[in-house]
Amino acid sequence: MIKRILLCAIACITFTTAMADEGMWLPSLIKERIKVMRKKGFRLKADDVYSDRKASLKDAVMQFGGGCTGEFVSAEGLLLTNHHCGYASIQKLSSVEHDYLTDGYWAKSRAEELHVPGLTISILERMEDVTDRIAAGESKESIIEQAKQGKGCRASIESMYYGNQHYLFVYRVYNDVRLVGAPPSSIGKFGGDTDNWIWPRHTGDFSMFRVYADANNEPADYSTDNIPYRPKRYFPISTKGVEEGDFTMIYGFPGNTQEYVTADAVEYVAEISNPMKIALRTIRLDIISEAQSKDVATRIAYAAKHANIANAWKKWEGESLGLERLGTADKKRAYEKNFAAWAADKPQYTTLIDSMHAAYKKAIPGYFARELFNETIAGIEVYNFAAWLVAQHSKGEKLTADVQVIGRQYYLKDYRAQIDKTIATHMIAEFIKRMPVENIPQELTAAIENYGGVESFVENLYNQTQLITKYPLTTEEILNDPMVQFATWFVPQVNKNREYAYRNLSNVPTIEKWYKEYMQALREWDKERAFYPDANFTLRVAYGTICGYENADGEYHTHLTTLDGIMAKDNPEIYDYNIPQVLRDIHAEKDYGRWGIEKNGKQTIPVCFLANNHTSGGNSGSPVINGKGELVGINFDRTWRSTMSDIEFDPSICRNISVDIRYVLFVIDRIGDASYLFNEMDLK
Repeated sequence: MIKRILLCAIACITFTTAMADEGMWLPSLIKERIKVMRKKGFRLKADDVYSDRKASLKDAVMQFGGGCTGEFVSAEGLLLTNHHCGYASIQKLSSVEHDYLTDGYWAKSRAEELHVPGLTISILERMEDVTDRIAAGESKESIIEQAKQGKGCRASIESMYYGNQHYLFVYRVYNDVRLVGAPPSSIGKFGGDTDNWIWPRHTGDFSMFRVYADANNEPADYSTDNIPYRPKRYFPISTKGVEEGDFTMIYGFPGNTQEYVTADAVEYVAEISNPMKIALRTIRLDIISEAQSKDVATRIAYAAKHANIANAWKKWEGESLGLERLGTADKKRAYEKNFAAWAADKPQYTTLIDSMHAAYKKAIPGYFARELFNETIAGIEVYNFAAWLVAQHSKGEKLTADVQVIGRQYYLKDYRAQIDKTIATHMIAEFIKRMPVENIPQELTAAIENYGGVESFVENLYNQTQLITKYPLTTEEILNDPMVQFATWFVPQVNKNREYAYRNLSNVPTIEKWYKEYMQALREWDKERAFYPDANFTLRVAYGTICGYENADGEYHTHLTTLDGIMAKDNPEIYDYNIPQVLRDIHAEKDYGRWGIEKNGKQTIPVCFLANNHTSGGNSGSPVINGKGELVGINFDRTWRSTMSDIEFDPSICRNISVDIRYVLFVIDRIGDASYLFNEMDLK
């Protein structure tokens, strides 16, 4: 056993050195990387990955909802994504009587597939470099309008390298999407927030949907007359599994990286922003968790809300630890010092770094105030409803009963006033404690003094508001409601926040304007560096290899987990670890059928695996494919020590986590009793 682990460690070190490739590459430019990919085990051609002229792998990938990826696995619109990507949709279809989150759901025929209102998928039709067109004076609006042709078409122009290049992306959007199958949460979310971002991992994080279209295969509103969408291409599925050193490629929509930022941005994230956000979300999560533990209906109602809050919370914790471990800020400062020495005799760049430092110093207070507001006041559910009503009224909208219904459905869905009130008490107190006094509304300060403290103020606020207890309200009642008045106190803060309403501190215009020039300069100076554009929810390719890693001194993590690890964690007393009885029975009988593998001399089922592909948020649900272009897994996470890879990618330890496609097939077959779906898949 010791010998085997040692060999794996040596192999992984070798492969990490030789095969790990940082970067999220634009698929239309993959021909620039294809030679490297083929040396590492890829067997397809560049136009198999991306082509505007013929069907390619890009046609089998879609943006799922607003922030995930999915992939087609049949010629009849069947798609796979993560369970956590489909979580809100599954919750929307669930109730106490039909708890699909806990019990799972499996359609036994097309007729039983459940339409998910509001869920869309977007398929990229083409991308085009329009930098020269914009430089020649053509407006972005004009380019977009020319590109939007046909039903369900949307287009956008996204900047790369901080505005040095501009790409047009044209999508076809389909909104008749139906739930086909989902495992119970004890499989799809096995380990819950405890295991989130952690390895070893044993989560069957997948769900299945189907896209429907009209008779012409075009987007159409939901109708029983619609038929399954026929994709131009879908992924064949490998049932042979993966081994250490195998080539892997990720295809998806990563959301946000900041690989080229200066030390100013790293220090802000690690020392100011993350500690504040972690502390505030810990408070909210503790309140929600306590309420969920006492009531099944509350657990269901707040499941997606809890997961949404917790996901980033834990990511930020790992990110801060990773940046500290790598000494990223110090590395950035040294890099900038060397750059400044090179730029000293170049007038166009001489003062560039100093200008960037000054811009950060000026912008940080405002950006922090916005983030703090978002994590405190904007974490109060009924405040958000009240603020929305204020905004509607200020735009001249009539606050009719129908308008109120729209707001209530969005902001007060699955609402529990006691939870919200407890959160409000803590968040207002934290807002007062942490926010510079000049950003605290005078009305709030006076009200708290009048009521003798935050707790009494909040108690009165929730007792007096009618937004929770009465519907519909007249316009006069709404405008005079104490919660609406409370929301108006923050209008100046909200308006001020818009100046800093950007994805990252470095994207604030007063800072970002310097990055366009900085990126030009870096590419002139650092000619050995492989520059790829930061992630921005546009389609990207990342490639690497199946590989474990050394987690700590003397602690090597291998690349594969199995059903045995699930059984070791199984605990009927803990919701997130209480697996279905059928899974226990299968394990006891070792009745694995075609899905069993041999590991350490005994039969088991593969569950999850590691690779060193560069991924980010938005890659959830991305297909993991082998050198033949076959689906071998579904990406769903990174290891906790990898979360700093949005800022610095460390090939020695950065690993993405995927559910093994063999476990997906096993669950469909043996847990969901839905093996009829295999008839439309191409299983290799």
